[in-house]
Amino acid sequence: MTDPRQWRVSDAEREHVVGVLQKAIGRGLIDLDEFTERADTALAAKTREQLNTVLMDLPGVVHPDQVRAAATVEPLTLKSTMSNLRRKGSWTVPRTVLVRNRMGTTELDFREASIPHAVVDVELDVLAGSVKLVVPEGATVNTDAVDLAASSLKDKVGGVGGRPHFVLRGHVTAGSVEVKRKKNWLRNA
Repeated sequence: MTDPRQWRVSDAEREHVVGVLQKAIGRGLIDLDEFTERADTALAAKTREQLNTVLMDLPGVVHPDQVRAAATVEPLTLKSTMSNLRRKGSWTVPRTVLVRNRMGTTELDFREASIPHAVVDVELDVLAGSVKLVVPEGATVNTDAVDLAASSLKDKVGGVGGRPHFVLRGHVTAGSVEVKRKKNWLRNA
């Protein structure tokens, strides 16, 4: 597993940081020149570490619903070896979810989950297993950073700019990944 600070960032993450910088202008924390300089840096950032540098000295620019998420700093690691692992219903999704799957099935249903982050990273480490993700209405998914070897990936969601935005990355060998959106019939009844 690589250092999360060196993970590549998506367009949605860059745009989110520019939004945070706009709020900083409104609060008088930075002026327009600083905003321009920081926004240019954010939009050119390739890694999380580069992206975070423009926010490091700005106190109190975090959106209120992200304060709750601060307690969930640690990534959630889900391990499945020759087993079925399912996460659904009401649960809090951290900023990073690590999926380790060996000859098993992992199903993550985000429809009823509390997702306090604009962007959720899902790091895959799959060997001869399957991973199924069900995302809520309005969510978007980027699967460009998933390395496949003798595997399949079905992204039935895609898109950019949704909230939340899921970024999948990692390795899948002799396995499968499926990302889809399903109606929650109980909620719509």
